Amino acid sequence: MKPQLEAIPFSENSNILAYRFVDSHFDAPWHVHPQCELTYIEKSKGTKFIGDYVSGYEPGELVLLNSNLPHCWKNENNADEESISIVIQWNKEIFTSIPELAELHNMMQQASRGILFQAATTTSILSNLKSLPQLKSAEQYLVLLSILLKLSKAEFFLLSNAKFTKELPWEHNNRMAIIHDFVATNYHDPISLHQVSNMVNLSQQAFSRFFKKMMGRSFFVYLNEYRINLAAKMLIDTDMTVADIAYKCGFETLPFFFKKFKTQYDTTPNLYRKQHAAEAP
Repeated sequence: MKPQLEAIPFSENSNILAYRFVDSHFDAPWHVHPQCELTYIEKSKGTKFIGDYVSGYEPGELVLLNSNLPHCWKNENNADEESISIVIQWNKEIFTSIPELAELHNMMQQASRGILFQAATTTSILSNLKSLPQLKSAEQYLVLLSILLKLSKAEFFLLSNAKFTKELPWEHNNRMAIIHDFVATNYHDPISLHQVSNMVNLSQQAFSRFFKKMMGRSFFVYLNEYRINLAAKMLIDTDMTVADIAYKCGFETLPFFFKKFKTQYDTTPNLYRKQHAAEAP
């Protein structure tokens, strides 16, 4: 297991790291770092974990994180294409607290819960965002500042219910990394509380308290949300029957699958598929 407190490899005399990540999958585990981060998903589908927030992600998403907010992106297991993202990380002290930057600092305070920007906002700053990995020194600083100022005036969606402003103990992040990785690999099989609690060396009762504190929900609520998110993507991306999708995502009965899908998406799987088929270009 990799260390879960990530060290950002800034170059000498720099407080900003900007790069384009290209690989078969996003390999960062559940982790934290004291730097702020802006991540644009250029190519990949899967599930994102931001604080206590769990949801699917798609190409075109732009997410802003304040420092010490635990996060990771997990690819779909069946994804066979490249995963590409643009990642900007910076020390939060580089933008001083002056009246002219009040909106920026207000936005960053809210980013302690994670921020997802609307598609129209993302499109308007995308050209500058993509240029950042090629820029250096003052030019890079000024372009990042202009991006953040524009984002601070835009509408956005808050993700995590809880704010994460302090660094979490390493062992907490290590346990969450083990749990996230296990679920991503084994969601299609029956999973017991005994299994996951043993994996992180906790009693079942202690594990339940720990997970509820970290994620704001019980483990099985989280597991069902994860499975439903994958099922929703499969309804859009495949021609598999609803029943086959339910069983492939780990649901043992169709009535339970329909109930959980209705709870999460406020519609039935069939209507969800029809809606998205109608919206397709």
